[in-house]
Amino acid sequence: MRVLLFGANGQVGSECRKIFQQKGWDVIALLRVDVDFSEPDKVYEAVKAYKADVVVNACAYTAVDKAEGEAELAGLINAQSVASIGKGCSELNIPVIHISTDYVFDGEAKTPYTEEDRVSPLGVYGKTKLEGELSLQKQHDKHIILRTSWVFGAQGNNFVKTMLKLAKTRDELSVVGDQFGSPTYAGDIANSIALVIEKINNTAEFSQWGIYHCSNQGETNWFDFSRAIFTEGVKAGVLGREPQVNSITTREYPTATARPAYSVLNCNKLERLLQRSMPSWKLGLAKVCNELLK
Repeated sequence: MRVLLFGANGQVGSECRKIFQQKGWDVIALLRVDVDFSEPDKVYEAVKAYKADVVVNACAYTAVDKAEGEAELAGLINAQSVASIGKGCSELNIPVIHISTDYVFDGEAKTPYTEEDRVSPLGVYGKTKLEGELSLQKQHDKHIILRTSWVFGAQGNNFVKTMLKLAKTRDELSVVGDQFGSPTYAGDIANSIALVIEKINNTAEFSQWGIYHCSNQGETNWFDFSRAIFTEGVKAGVLGREPQVNSITTREYPTATARPAYSVLNCNKLERLLQRSMPSWKLGLAKVCNELLK
């Protein structure tokens, strides 16, 4: 199995590389210095040059607020380069697995979003990720798009690592308590991707292409998530004590672009495909805290 992996040093990409290599697959792990996603033509050329059995795209422009002032760059990375991947994979007739986001939704739902629910992104980041989904669907039939949410891991920048860092220097923190979602451990996303690849390879005429939701079980908000992070941090020995945490509203913490107030994803479709349930985010949090201690 020869896998072309874009974004190999990111949160999900680094976990993918580890899991793929453990399975004995030949992994072509590309970084930004290898292929710059601000140059879609170079992305297309890489897909055609390496001639892998499957392409996994874990590369994205994810700076939500910064994207408002860098719409063109975000579009190049999140949409046009994804179209290039689709074009190259279509010409080679190989499948592509692409990671998308809960930010394609506006957050007005009251129950977990399904893959069929209306998309309506609030900002540039979500809009460019949606454009990436649509362009991939247009370019190539053999695609799996995995929408995920609130990603955290031992690599890269994320909420868990930020909170642990702040807790070491502050006795009191204020965290938004009226935005709800499902934190998702990068290792569980990577494992799901590996299982999807195996499912495709082990099915004679695989036909279940399309969009799937992929997030950990458990609904929470940023305030309660931060408290769980501090509790687990102390338990793992990463923190010496838990700081006081105060719940504030989104209105009290303005950002350059709006966040979905509710972005819990319904993962039943993926669970049926893989014949397994997604784990709880709490298990992933424990793994990350223990890994950071090492």
